[in-house]
Amino acid sequence: MTGYAVFLRGVNVGGVNIKMADAVTALTDAGFTAVRTILASGNVLLESSASAAVVRRKAEAALRERFGYQAWVLAYDIDTVRAVVDAYPFAPEVDGHQSYVTFVADPAVLDELCGLADTAGAEEKIGRGEGVVYWQVPKGATLTSTIGKTMGKPKYKSATTTRNLRTLSKVVRSADRGGG
Repeated sequence: MTGYAVFLRGVNVGGVNIKMADAVTALTDAGFTAVRTILASGNVLLESSASAAVVRRKAEAALRERFGYQAWVLAYDIDTVRAVVDAYPFAPEVDGHQSYVTFVADPAVLDELCGLADTAGAEEKIGRGEGVVYWQVPKGATLTSTIGKTMGKPKYKSATTTRNLRTLSKVVRSADRGGG
């Protein structure tokens, strides 16, 4: 069995409200094991013998069926998430700034988002990673930043999800403690 981090996009932040206990039940009923959540913002740890792509499709289908919304998730084995956190290219803790990672499932979208580095303001840092966009932005400017304004467009919903670096560190620590 492989431990996965499954990130639900737009849950409990954008009008789609799901109790994490209900999400655990839906994913367990779909055949995943050791399902648990981290925080209440759609961070799930689970185990499966399937590939990440199959985990993604199966989790999306289970959530769509159970909750009746257009569910989008991205799934990564926990070692991949750990490597993403470890590779964060900027100082992770900067006073007055937020550190984020946007996971991107579509290479063309990754190219497009990373290309925004050329137009970002001096206070916003954007860097490319393996399947991710690393970014750092002043607190309070997340939604008005170059990446924030772009990510709000509907065309990105199915292929991206963003997490605070602190949240990702908690996901990795929890997986390490729970064997996920």
